[in-house]
Amino acid sequence: MSALLVAGTTSDAGKTIVTTALCRALARRGIKVAPFKAQNMSNNSMVCATPDDRGAEIGRAQWIQAVAAGAEPEAAMNPVLLKPGGDRRSHVVVMGQPGGSIDSTDFVGGRTHLRDAAYAAFDDLSSRYDLVVVEGAGSPAEINLRAGDYVNMGLAQHGSVPTVVVGDIDRGGVFAAFFGTIALLSAADQALVAGFVVNKFRGDLDLLRPGLSELRALTGREVYGVLPWHPDLWLDSEDALDLAGRRAPDAEARLRVAVVRLPRISNFTDVDALGIEPGVDVVFASDPRALAGADLVVLPGTRATISDLAWLRSRGLDRALLAHASLGKPVLGICGGFQMLGRRITDPAGVEGDAGADVEGLGLLDVTTTFGEDKVLRLPHGSALGADAHGYEIHHGRITRHSGADFLGGAREGAVFGTMWHGSLEGDDLRRALLAEVAAAAGTAYDPSVVSFAEMRERRLDLLGDLAEEHLDLDALLSLALSGAPSGLPALEPGASR
Repeated sequence: MSALLVAGTTSDAGKTIVTTALCRALARRGIKVAPFKAQNMSNNSMVCATPDDRGAEIGRAQWIQAVAAGAEPEAAMNPVLLKPGGDRRSHVVVMGQPGGSIDSTDFVGGRTHLRDAAYAAFDDLSSRYDLVVVEGAGSPAEINLRAGDYVNMGLAQHGSVPTVVVGDIDRGGVFAAFFGTIALLSAADQALVAGFVVNKFRGDLDLLRPGLSELRALTGREVYGVLPWHPDLWLDSEDALDLAGRRAPDAEARLRVAVVRLPRISNFTDVDALGIEPGVDVVFASDPRALAGADLVVLPGTRATISDLAWLRSRGLDRALLAHASLGKPVLGICGGFQMLGRRITDPAGVEGDAGADVEGLGLLDVTTTFGEDKVLRLPHGSALGADAHGYEIHHGRITRHSGADFLGGAREGAVFGTMWHGSLEGDDLRRALLAEVAAAAGTAYDPSVVSFAEMRERRLDLLGDLAEEHLDLDALLSLALSGAPSGLPALEPGASR
C-alpha cells in the first residue's frame, strides 16, 4: 500500500491545492495515481458516471483531482460526503448515494458505518492504484473529535500512511500552527507526521529560511517545500469560504453579472466559466443594491431552497430581483435557484427539513417544484440557444413546467431562464450564446471570445503541476509515500504525554 496524507493546520490552508498539484505532477511521471478524501463536507459536488447509469455524487474537489491525475472519477475517491443543510445537521452521501442525515451529536460516536465505508474505499483504491494521495479535512489537531476521526490521523493509522502538514503562511502564525499541530497529537499520531509544506508564500525566500531551519530543529521533521502565492488558482473552488467574485479590470468590463450569495449556496462553480470571459465582471451579492447595475442576475443552487428563499425575502433581494426582471434584464436560475423562480415549492416528505412545507415562489416562471425522497443524479446532454449543451443534475426537486419554452430541462419565459443542469456554462458555445443574449438585452456590443473553459482548466492543472515540480521536493515526497514515515521521529510535548 503506497499513500501519502496531506493534512492542514486549518481549513483552507491549501490541502486541496497541494493534493491536486501532487496528483498532476506524479501522474506526469507515469505513476497511476488516485485522489482520496474519506469525508468531505461541501455543497459543491459532482456526478460521476456509473456502469448501472444511477450516477454517483462526490465532492467537486475530488472530481477535479481525478482529472488532474488522469483517473476516472468514482465514488470510492470520496466515499462520505456531508452536505450541510443547517448549522448542526448535514445530509449524508455514502459511496455516491443518499445515506440519510447526521447531526453534530453524532460526530464522536455515531459514525462507525461511515468510517467502515471510508476505510473499505481506501483499501479498494490502494489495491488498484500505484499511489493514493489522501486529502485530510480541517485540522488533524481537532482533539475533541479524535476519538471518532477517520479522515485525518484515524485514516493514517488505518493504513500506516505517512503525513505532511500544509500551512497557509499568508494568514500569519504558520510556525506556531505547525508546531502546535504536531504537539497536540498523541505520540502514535506524531510518529506518522513526517514534515511540512508552506503554502501561499510571498516575498524573499531568504527571509523565510531561518524560520524553516529552526522548525526542523524544533520538530525533527523536514520541510518539503514552499509553494508561492499565485493569483490563478481559483478555478473549481472547494467551498464558499472566500467567494470574492471573478473581477474584470474596469477598462475591460462590458457585462456585469451578479450572483446572489445564498447562505447555503451549492455548486457555485457553475459561474466559474463566466469569470474566464474577457470583459465579464462577476460579483457575489447579498445586498439588493448590488443587483441594480447588473446585466445578468444568477440565482445559484442551494442545499436549502425553502429557507434560502425566506432569507432572500428577508433582505429585500426578492424585490430587487423582480425589479431587474421587470426591465427585461436576464435572470438565470440554476437548480435550487430555478425552483425559487417558479410559482410554488412543496416538500411533503420533509426532504429539506419541515414535512409538508408549502411556499410561494417568485413567480417569474410557470413551474412548480415537489421534493421527492429519491435523488436524481444524471449527466444530461442536449441543446439550447442553438448550441450543444451538457451538464450534471443533483436534486430531490421534481419540476413541472406548466407553460413557457424548454431550456436545458427547465423553462424559459422571455429573459428569465431556469435549468436543473449544473455545469452547463462550461460549454463554450452555450456560454457565448447566453452572453450574446445578455449583451443584446443590455444594448451592449459583445464580441464572442475564443477562450475554452476545458483548455483553461488544463492549463491551471498544469500550472499546479509545474509549481509542485519547481517548489516541492517531489522525489522526497514520493519516497515517503512508498516507504512510509521515517522511524525515530521525536515526540513533542504536550502530545507525547497523552
